[in-house]
Amino acid sequence: MKHPRLTTLLAAALIALLPATADADATYPDPQPVTGQRIIHDPTVIHLKSGGYVAYSTGGVIGARTSKDRVQWDDAGNAFTAPPSWWYDYNSTGDPWAPDLSYRAGRYWLYYAVSSWGSNHSAIGVATSPTGLPGTWTDHGKAFTSGTTDEWNAIDPAIVRADGKLWMAFGSYWTGIRMVRLDPATGKAIPGATVAQLATRPDAPYAVEGAYVLKHGRFYYLFASYDACCAGVNSTYRIRVGRSTSVTGPYADSTGKPMLSGGGDLLLASHGRFVGPGGESVFKDKDGDVLAYHYYDADDNGTPKLGLNTLDWTENGWPNLG
Repeated sequence: MKHPRLTTLLAAALIALLPATADADATYPDPQPVTGQRIIHDPTVIHLKSGGYVAYSTGGVIGARTSKDRVQWDDAGNAFTAPPSWWYDYNSTGDPWAPDLSYRAGRYWLYYAVSSWGSNHSAIGVATSPTGLPGTWTDHGKAFTSGTTDEWNAIDPAIVRADGKLWMAFGSYWTGIRMVRLDPATGKAIPGATVAQLATRPDAPYAVEGAYVLKHGRFYYLFASYDACCAGVNSTYRIRVGRSTSVTGPYADSTGKPMLSGGGDLLLASHGRFVGPGGESVFKDKDGDVLAYHYYDADDNGTPKLGLNTLDWTENGWPNLG
């Protein structure tokens, strides 16, 4: 996802290049009620083994919030007390974006991106923690990078396990959503691994990013944010989804249109005060799968806030929002 503090001018210029968006649809469900510290961008959430919840996000040094009940959220500082020095190789402020939080092998794993607006000189970093809580993370450096000669952009990481292997979806604009295999011991990309392509748009500027991959039943589901974020009430983000029997694709929507050709069922779009939903991730909870995302609150000057909705599944195996 793009940096939440983009200037209005840059965001407006990007939006002008995008195709027209669909009208708001009043049938989309509102996010479930949350209280406390609701301001967030690009949330990743997990139900901790110790109980309660933690959410990390773009902003700060990977901003953190905690909750006991998934309703009341409290500011919990940042994942790190200070940016690791290598972050400054990718932007002058050491600013991280779009984290991804997961648990495996007895540890919590936090992936995140460092880059600058409009550039694919980018890196995805990885850190581990025994508890998943802020202040307990050890950074392990770069997991994957991209440079200006690459056809992809190494931001917006999302980790998924499939058939005993570890994979990372990533990507933003350029050639869209990509995937690379990781070494489970280090959590970093296997040197020389093939970079698969999962989704893109047929029209410049190929506005798709913020992937998340979820296994449900016999399918892998690819969620992605289409169009433009980070412009407050002028944001045009929306969440689309496709599926595949293979984690590396090909992914298609319910009509059979490939996500490599711009396909994807529309899961959530602007409605009422809830503008530009995106930056999504999914976490498992006691009541099932939960979609976490940000939206821009039209009743609060476009402030980005936390959205949570449970995922229901149709008889044909497609997600709906509760």
